[in-house]
Amino acid sequence: MAERRSAPGPLDYTRRLWLRAWLAATFLFLYAPIVILVVFSFNDSRRNIVWRGFTTEYYAKAIANDSLIEAFTNSLIVAFVSTLVSTVLGTLLALALWRFRFPGKPLVEGANALPIVIPEICMGVSLLVFFSSIGLMGGIPWPASLTPIVIGHIAFSFPFVAVVVRARLEGFDRSLEEASKDLGASEWQTLRHVMIPFLKPGIVAGALLAMTLSLDDFVITFFTSGPETITFPIKIYSMVRFGATPEVNAASTVLIVITLLLTVIAMRMQAPDRKGERR
Repeated sequence: MAERRSAPGPLDYTRRLWLRAWLAATFLFLYAPIVILVVFSFNDSRRNIVWRGFTTEYYAKAIANDSLIEAFTNSLIVAFVSTLVSTVLGTLLALALWRFRFPGKPLVEGANALPIVIPEICMGVSLLVFFSSIGLMGGIPWPASLTPIVIGHIAFSFPFVAVVVRARLEGFDRSLEEASKDLGASEWQTLRHVMIPFLKPGIVAGALLAMTLSLDDFVITFFTSGPETITFPIKIYSMVRFGATPEVNAASTVLIVITLLLTVIAMRMQAPDRKGERR
C-alpha cells in the first residue's frame, strides 16, 4: 500500500524561504564583487568609483600594454607545460593507485593529498627555499627562467588530476580489461584501446582543472618567480597596488572569462558521460 504524503505545512514553507534567502545571500556575497569588476571594466572613468558611461577603451589599452601581454604569454607557457606534465603524471599515478597493491600505498596516497590540503603559502616558501639552495632562482635567461614556476605548478596540479582520474576509474568494469587480455592484447594495447577511451572524460577534465589552477595561481607563483619573470596574476597584482583602474578590471575580466570557458568545457566533457550512464 502506498504511503500518503502529508501536505507541507507553514513551517516547511518558512524553512524553505529561509533556505532560499540564505543561498541567495551566499551567492550574492560570492559573485557580486566579480560582477561589479566586470561591469566597471567598461566604465569611462579613470578613478573607477562612479559610473561615467560605457567604453571599451581600457580593453584596447590592456591589449596595447606590452608588459601585460608579456606576462600573459608567460602564464600561457607555464599553464601549457605544467598541464601537459601534470596530466601525464596524475593519470599514471591514478592508474597505479587503482590497480596495484604495494607496501607503503597509504603513504603514497597521503603524499598525493598533501599538496591539496596544505596552505599554498607553506608550499610556496618551501619551493623558494629549495630552488634558492640549488641556484635556480634569478640570473637565468628566458624561457628557462620559467622553470621554477612550471615545477611549482606541476607539484600542486598533478594531485588534482590524479583525484579526478581515479574517481573516473571507480566506475570502470574490470571485465573489459580481462576480455581484452583474453583476446591476446598486450598491456599497452589494453591501455590504449580500452582504458584511455574510458578515461578520456576524466583526463580532459583533470587537464582543464590543472590549467585553470595554473592560470589563476598567485601565491606559489609569487614565491617561485625570479626578478626577471612575471606572470599574469602577478602583473595584475602590481597594477592594483597603484589603484583599481578600469585597465586592471579589463585585464582581470579577461582572466575570469578564460577560467570560465575552461570550466564550462570541463563540465561539457563530463555531461555526455553522465547521460550515457543513466541509460
